[in-house]
Amino acid sequence: MSIIYIIGALLAFSLLVIIHEFGHFALAKLNDVKVEEFSLGMGPKLFGIKKGETEYTVKALPIGGYVKMLGEDGEDTKDKRAFSNKSSWQKLSIVAAGPFMNLVLAIFLFALVAGIRGYFAPIVGELIKGGPAEVVQMQKDDKIIKVNQKKITTWEDFYTEIYMSGGKSIDITYEREGKLDTISVTPVKDKDGKAYIVGIYPKHIDNPSIGQSISYGFIETNSLINQTFSFFKTLFGGKASINDFGGPLTIIKVSGEAAKAGILTLLSFAGYLSIQLAIFNIIPFPALDGGWIILFLFEIITRKKVDSNKVGIINYIGFAILMTLMILVTIKDILYPIKF
Repeated sequence: MSIIYIIGALLAFSLLVIIHEFGHFALAKLNDVKVEEFSLGMGPKLFGIKKGETEYTVKALPIGGYVKMLGEDGEDTKDKRAFSNKSSWQKLSIVAAGPFMNLVLAIFLFALVAGIRGYFAPIVGELIKGGPAEVVQMQKDDKIIKVNQKKITTWEDFYTEIYMSGGKSIDITYEREGKLDTISVTPVKDKDGKAYIVGIYPKHIDNPSIGQSISYGFIETNSLINQTFSFFKTLFGGKASINDFGGPLTIIKVSGEAAKAGILTLLSFAGYLSIQLAIFNIIPFPALDGGWIILFLFEIITRKKVDSNKVGIINYIGFAILMTLMILVTIKDILYPIKF
């Protein structure tokens, strides 16, 4: 892979981290919390610039970043600007701002790409002659509403349901001239014998308005969130294998391939990664934003403050576990790379 595409991939991933940490940074400033460091990357410091009370640094390992606030590690301090001395509501807003900004970025990126090159809608654009959909008399411009009672909002939603059907008959609910109807269709293998299809090409929305583009950004983001949680359901159901997982090297590799396909494809993939970063961070695990969110919600509901020292110890342990997992996943990336 050309070094230029690797650089493009790293820049795209860095954008996601910067936006995430900027969310924490901005809300910290709004809540009058002293920010000691804003770091891009982890590990040894390459260089830094001190501006005001905050040092902005770039670290050697491009696998994350952080905002270091006074008092966030549970240390005792009388400074009223310390994170630990703020109300639970204030701390909750600071912590939740990171994942929130990643979702905002995803919406923006999907809307931007849609506004430039248009997008595929879950509407019948063309039918393959003699295909299953034509046989059951679906028509051009039919709007697909549901598949087996699952709501369809994007073409990817529809394609995923067909792909996951395993060739079994599915019920498609569609809208035609303001009226809903449901038909049963049995997918067939494509000409390469690799995937199931029903013989429908989607309608491409050319030159969408700003409103349509923004709406698509929200819809695509919501769709990918739902697909991610569906994957978690598959994972915890024991239906996923080690080959379904990738770490930093896989992300760089896939991002590099996206960069080769063009800037718009890279931006779309960055939107997808931004959603994954948001969801990963809200997992209720120590050291992640989700762990802090659960803690502060507990304090708000019970009106009792949890011992800061105990929280600090738990977070150190959680961070150590996360770093260990990161190393193991990276080793897996090297020894058992995902095949594309």
